[in-house]
Parts: sequence; structure tokens; C-alpha cells
Amino acid sequence: MTKDIVQARTWQLLNILADGEFHSGEVLAGRLGVSRASVFNALADVAEHGVALQRIRGRGYRLAQPWQRLEREEVLRWLGEDAGQFDIGILPQAASSNTLLLQRAGPGAANGGAPGGSVLAVELQTAGRGRMGRTWRSGLGSTLTFSLLWRFDCGLNALSGLSLAVGVAIARALNGLGAQDVRLKWPNDILTEQGKLGGVLIEAQGDMLGPSAVVIGIGLNCSLPDNLAGRIDQPAGALDEICRDMPDRNRLLAAVLQELAEALRQFAQGGFAAFGGEWERYHIHQDQSVQLRRADGSVVTGIARGVSGSGELRLETVEGMREFHSGEAERLR
Repeated sequence: MTKDIVQARTWQLLNILADGEFHSGEVLAGRLGVSRASVFNALADVAEHGVALQRIRGRGYRLAQPWQRLEREEVLRWLGEDAGQFDIGILPQAASSNTLLLQRAGPGAANGGAPGGSVLAVELQTAGRGRMGRTWRSGLGSTLTFSLLWRFDCGLNALSGLSLAVGVAIARALNGLGAQDVRLKWPNDILTEQGKLGGVLIEAQGDMLGPSAVVIGIGLNCSLPDNLAGRIDQPAGALDEICRDMPDRNRLLAAVLQELAEALRQFAQGGFAAFGGEWERYHIHQDQSVQLRRADGSVVTGIARGVSGSGELRLETVEGMREFHSGEAERLR
């Protein structure tokens, strides 16, 4: 197994171990028709992918936590009557679900390529991307990473504030599943009191006047095992810390997709303006002093007064009210 690619034999073993029970090397070898040494080698480096594997002499191998696999039929079951809106694919691993779905969308935003409502979920994403080229860390079974393709009749210039509307949809879904104190940070972070719970990466194709196709990439931390938490370079939170009854990942994916579809239809009709008040209720920096770091290296300080009708951050500064369409906002200490 290379550092970035889990080999087919390793996936076979992980699927057997998904039940969280001990399986001896002899039994695993017999199931696959290979040697015990081959089993050992196939599982040797799984920790690099956020997999906590226990090895006990005389008992064999066991995942520290049962792996709750994504299963297409289970997602469709949770979607119920909404299942027909989506074309769902699940991959064991990929570098980036956004990259793959953008390729499938095709060069034309409106014609050809994958249909709107196409979903690609990845069990283990090896090169997940966040904003500004950051890396999104994921672990097997401990995160939910997926992308949704959505097609709009409007052009790219009408999509301002879309990432904020997506954040509202995610917050609605998590609240509906019993999550407590979900917050949003401008422009595209989902937070808990412990830290970053998830993020959104939106990539678009099309013309300024339309039509357009958007791929919405979402990553959510379901849990934070030690071997994953140690690789994250910022405070992080997880759903199992804020949900009394943690939903399984198939139900979670279905719930987020349902809220996304409703929000995206609402956005297509009226843009971001209808989401502004709700977004501000979730805004972790609302009416607080912040500093905004801009791409050119400059820093602007002011009081966060919410967002404009098209999603720009509004700061009350010594120079008056100003609006910004990009940057990194942090609370002033």
C-alpha cells in the first residue's frame, strides 16, 4: 500500500473488519486466499489513513471503532420520496470528489455530462481540498465527504452568496438531526464550540449570463479519532460531540442532500437575499470585533454586522461600513 492509495486487498480486509469484531490473521487469510504475511502487509500502514487498528496476539485484528460504511441503498431509503432527485455514487477512495464530479459534468454547463443532482461520496478522500488550497483531512468512517452537482439556468454572476446559502442548508440538516449549537463562519465554515466541524468548497462552470453548473463539495467530521485529530492544524469539532444520538452516515448524507436541494431551489428563485437573516443567526462573529485578512496581505478590523444581500461580509470600521467578498475573518482577542 502506498501512502496515498489503499490497495484492493486492504479494502477487502477493511470490509471484513467493519463489524468491529476480532478476526484472526488465519481466518482473514483464508477468506482472501492469501498468506497471513500478505494480510499483515496489507494492514501495515492503515493508520496513515486515519484507521485505528488493534492487533492482539492470539486474537487477531479489530478496528478500534466499527466502520459504518456508506451504502447507496441505505441512502436512498433515508431519502424516501426524494430519492428520485439524486443520482448517487459511492467510491471507496478518490483524490477529490469535486475534481471527479467536475470532470463528469462535462465542458458545457448546460448540455451533456452528468445530470444535476449527481452525488459522489467518497469513503476515503486522499487529496481533499478546502479554500485557498488548504488540505481537508479525512479518515475512514470518521468523516463524511461528498460532492453534489447542481445546474442553474442563471449565469455565474448570479451565484454570489451561494456558499453561505449552502452553509444554512447544512445547519438546518444538522439541527434536524439533533445537533446542538451549530454555528457558521463567513464565508464557508461550519463550527462547534470545539472548532471546525466542516467546510464547503464550491467550483463552477458556465457563462456569466448562464447557464451554469456548480459542484458543491462538503466535508463533515463525524468523529475525531486521535490519529486524525493529530493531523489537523486548527481546533476541530465533530458531530458525535454535539449529537445526543449520533446519526449513521447514510442518514446524515440523506438529510444534508434533502436540505441542499430545497435551499438550492430557493436560491435559484431569489438568490442569497432570502437566506441573510437566517445566516446571521448562525454567524459566530455576529456583532463582534474581528480582523479580516485579505489576499493581498492587508488586515482590516471592525465589528461584524452580518452580510449583504449578495453575501459580502459587512464590517463597521473607523472608515464607516464596508463590504468584502473575500478574506479570512477571526475574532479579535
